[in-house]
Amino acid sequence: MGHFQTKLDKFWRIFYQQGGYSRVLTGLKNTLVIAILGLAIGILVGTLIAAIQVFPKKSILAKILDRLARFYVALFRGTPIVVQLLVTYYVILPMMAINLSPISVCVLVFGLNSGAYVAEIMRSGLLSVDTGQMEAGRALGLSYRKTMIEIIVPQAVKNILPTLGNEFIALIKETSVVSFVGALDLYVAFNYIGTNNYEFMVPYLVMALIYILLVMIITGLVRLMERSLRKSDRSHQAA
Repeated sequence: MGHFQTKLDKFWRIFYQQGGYSRVLTGLKNTLVIAILGLAIGILVGTLIAAIQVFPKKSILAKILDRLARFYVALFRGTPIVVQLLVTYYVILPMMAINLSPISVCVLVFGLNSGAYVAEIMRSGLLSVDTGQMEAGRALGLSYRKTMIEIIVPQAVKNILPTLGNEFIALIKETSVVSFVGALDLYVAFNYIGTNNYEFMVPYLVMALIYILLVMIITGLVRLMERSLRKSDRSHQAA
């Protein structure tokens, strides 16, 4: 117990007395920014990719777009995200003479990576909606695009909400690799504390607890949204 207390004292000295907490707060903020914006980009890109994949392949353009969409999904799902970060930050952006901050690069790469996974999630959600919904929308005079946006996509989102929650959780955990491009996240912040007192046990335990707490909060929010949607559906059916 005394040995652990010594470790705790060392951690507290760096964390509080020497301002390590400010790094932790910045790391937490960056972790959430990367994950939230990455998921937002992923949902936009993934929905577009999924729509292209389920769109009827009646024209040459539709077939070309479908092949490009499949290549995109295969590329980002087939390579580790740390490789995508390194290639984007150290190869692609310098070749294009584009200068972005590490956080901006992480948001971009995480968003594109998430888009590939959300595309498959959304595609399965779109296919799970009864085909009669599309026929009903078209019968009412709506275009294919308008039917998808106003009728099909909202129903698909309800079906895939838990899976989107899991994707958000995965993004939160995957942010631990952003240090490869110099971004400050939770791992970098707690690693700084451990390096300064040559004691890593307590910092890493606290970091693990924060990740667990974040996952629990996200899981709780997703469940609340599911309950809200179920109540909304029941109220509509009753009406």
